[in-house]
Amino acid sequence: MKNNYKIISSAKRTLNRELSSIKNLKSTFNINFCKAVNFIFNTKGKIVITGVGKSAHIGNKISATLTSTGTPSYFIHATEASHGDLGSIKKEDCVVAISNSGETSELNNIIQFTKRFNIRLISITSNSKSSLHKNSSVGILYKKPKEACPLNLAPTSSTSMAMIIGDCIAIALLELRGFKSKEFKNLHPGGNLGKDLKNLNEVMHIKDKLPLAKLDEKMSKALLTMTQKSFGCVGVVNKSKQIVGIITDGDLRRKLNSKLFEKKASEIMTKNPTLANKNMLVGEAINLMNTKKITSLFICDKKVPLGIVHIHDLLRLTS
Repeated sequence: MKNNYKIISSAKRTLNRELSSIKNLKSTFNINFCKAVNFIFNTKGKIVITGVGKSAHIGNKISATLTSTGTPSYFIHATEASHGDLGSIKKEDCVVAISNSGETSELNNIIQFTKRFNIRLISITSNSKSSLHKNSSVGILYKKPKEACPLNLAPTSSTSMAMIIGDCIAIALLELRGFKSKEFKNLHPGGNLGKDLKNLNEVMHIKDKLPLAKLDEKMSKALLTMTQKSFGCVGVVNKSKQIVGIITDGDLRRKLNSKLFEKKASEIMTKNPTLANKNMLVGEAINLMNTKKITSLFICDKKVPLGIVHIHDLLRLTS
């Protein structure tokens, strides 16, 4: 318990110092940043990210983010570049080098390589006087931060700033390309993210699985359908086969009496239920169902039911 105060105080100091550094990034988003994004946007080849040490880890992440948002990219460690990996960089590629100091010796061979073959080099650094910045086609400069480390040595604030710059580049490119959720899904077919990006028409129950009743249908029959289909509800349709209401377990509890079985579905139903279209994403549907506090959702085209999903179906899918 005695150490808890020190731990929390330390965490808050770290957070405040990093937040202060991040706020200074606003001045980084200038004409040079725009030039860098446009260079990448117009690159016919791949975007090669490079760095050393902590910058290498940040570079790996930035490269992965670019690739997953429609900008083909790969990472080369600056040290490995000097031992053969330079050969993978092509003339139509664009190199992005990350270094807080801009004087990382391991980057020298990459700088010379880009010069020799006229390959565009974008630098991300805090040192405007560094060899990296001076030799780059365009340089993204950020204000040299005070590291969150009390010794001002361990890369903390600087790596956070580089990470955010990379994210800003990736999202700017995503928006320039008009990158859509469908394309994002194609690049993330596995894992929870890919599952969240499935459309409801890929996972819904259809045809004879649909629990439906007519407006004038007696509740005795509607209840039988509700029990057989096991969705805890029944959709009520009009003569045009459009859903105009829904009867849920909750409706039954609220209106339960001795005359319930003789009543018509139209007398018990809740009008204008929440409906979804077939292109709604699983993640969106879960959010909608949680917001509306409903457990089943009909998927419709102009109110005509195409399918139904239960919240448990969707949660199992994304777990």
